[in-house]
Amino acid sequence: MAGHPTRRFLSRLWAAAACAGVALAGVACGSAEERALGRPEPALAPEARAPEEPSAVASPEPTAPETEPEVDRGPIAIDTHVDTTQRMLDASDDLADRLPDGHLDLPRMREGGLTGAFFSIWVRPSAYPGEAAWTRAQALIGAVQQLAERHPDEAAVCRTAEEVRAAHREGRAALLMGVEGAHALGDPEDDEVLLARIGRLHTQGVRYMTVTWSNDNRLGHSSGGDHPERGLTDLGRRAIREMNRLGMIVDVSHVSDRTFWDIVEIAERPLLASHSSCRALSDHPRNMTDDMIRAVAERGGAVCINYYTTFLDAEYGRRRRRVERAHRAELRTIRDAHEHSWQRWAETNAAIRGFDPTLEPPGIAQLGAHFAHVASIASPDAVCLGSDFDGVGELPAGLEDVADLGALREELERRELPVAPIFGENVLRVLAAQTPSD
Repeated sequence: MAGHPTRRFLSRLWAAAACAGVALAGVACGSAEERALGRPEPALAPEARAPEEPSAVASPEPTAPETEPEVDRGPIAIDTHVDTTQRMLDASDDLADRLPDGHLDLPRMREGGLTGAFFSIWVRPSAYPGEAAWTRAQALIGAVQQLAERHPDEAAVCRTAEEVRAAHREGRAALLMGVEGAHALGDPEDDEVLLARIGRLHTQGVRYMTVTWSNDNRLGHSSGGDHPERGLTDLGRRAIREMNRLGMIVDVSHVSDRTFWDIVEIAERPLLASHSSCRALSDHPRNMTDDMIRAVAERGGAVCINYYTTFLDAEYGRRRRRVERAHRAELRTIRDAHEHSWQRWAETNAAIRGFDPTLEPPGIAQLGAHFAHVASIASPDAVCLGSDFDGVGELPAGLEDVADLGALREELERRELPVAPIFGENVLRVLAAQTPSD
C-alpha cells in the first residue's frame, strides 16, 4: 500500500521549506498548568536562547531590515483519534524521530500537513483490570506530556482551540488527548471517586472521553459488549452531566445504539464521534446510522471518519476474515515474530494478499465516499478526520500513513467538499463550544 511517490516527495520538500522559514518557540501551550503538576522545566533549545551581543567591529552601511516571509502552512488539520500513545509508552519511541513502521510521527505529520491530533488514552481491559486501568491511563498521559517537554520546539500540549491555532502558527504539532473508554477511570468502590477522576483528567488536559470502548463499563454499554441492547447506567448519566459541566467533549464512538440515544437525550453540549464511519455505506455496528449522524449534526457536533478498511467496506472485512481463518497458523507465525502490533501489520497484509490476490482493500475513493455521505445527509460542518492511525492494521489503498494525507485532501477537492472545515475547523468549533460559561 505504498503512497504516491511524487506526492510524498513534494510534501517532504514543502515540509523542509516550512521548517526553514519559522523561528521555533520554546514554551508548551498548556505549560502553566502543567508546571503546576511538578514536572521539571525543559531546557531551552539552542534556537530559543537569547542571541549574543554584537561585536564592536565596524559594520557596513545599514540596510533596510529583511522581513521574515510568511509561511503558508495550509489549513489547520486535526485528527481526533490516533493510538500512537501505546508505542510512546511501551516501546519508548520518540515521535520526533522518523519511525520505521506504524502510521504517525512528527516528521510524517509535517509531510502530510497534519497540525495536531488527539492522542488516545486507551487501556487494554484484559491487561489492566480494575484499578490498574487508572494507573495505566496516568502513564499514557505522562507519555504525551513528556513528548512536548522533550521537544518544546516541535510539539505542544494543547487544551483549547486557541492553543491549537497558536501551535499551528508556530509550526509545532498540537498534542491533544482523549480517553477511549470510561473503564480507564478504574474501578473504585465509591462512585464519587470515579466521577472525581473525570475532573482530574480534565485538569491534566484530556478534552474528550469516549463513554465506552468495545467493552461495557460502569457508565454504559458498548456496540461490541455483552449487552449492546442496553444503554447508559444511572452513573453514566451523572458522568455525562459532569463532563458537560467541566467542558469535556462526550465522544459517542464505540457505544451501543441505545447508549447513543441516551446520551443525546441528556447532553447539553455538542457531541463528537471521534472515529466512526457511515453504516449506510458499510453495515458495521461500529459505524453511525444516518439518524445518529443527523442527531450529532443538529446539536452542533461532528462525526470524524475512521479510515479502517473493515469499517469503510464491511463486505471486504468479511472476506478478509475468511482468509484469516483459513490461514491462522501462518498468520500466527508472523504475529509471534513481532513484539508489537504495529511491527507486524505490513507483513500480515502482504501475506493476506498472497493468500488471496483477488482481495483488494478499499481505496481513497471509498474513504471519500464516507465523508461525502455525512456532508450530504447532514452538513459539511458535521464531518471531520478520525483516522484511528496506529490503532488499526490496515488503511485504504493509497494512504500508507499520515504523510499521505494530501491524497485525502485531493479526494475531497475532487468531490467539491470544503477542505478547511472538514480538516480542522469543525473539530475546533466543537472544542470551543465545551468551554464553561461560568
